[in-house]
Amino acid sequence: MQKERTRAVAREGSFMDRGLFFVISDFFNTFGSAAATARAVEAGRKPRRSDLKKLGIDPTAFDRIGRF
Repeated sequence: MQKERTRAVAREGSFMDRGLFFVISDFFNTFGSAAATARAVEAGRKPRRSDLKKLGIDPTAFDRIGRF
């Protein structure tokens, strides 16, 4: 139990050590992936795998989604 708690604290520390620029950059990259994915879906195209992964969506599961 103590070991798990130590890992969680270590992860939080490393995230804060990355700095404000990294956090802002990561936010814009994620937002860009969401916008690109939305545009592709609206246009009837398949989104890029990298954009789906950035959003936490499994690309193979996304491929199985059918049209309405």
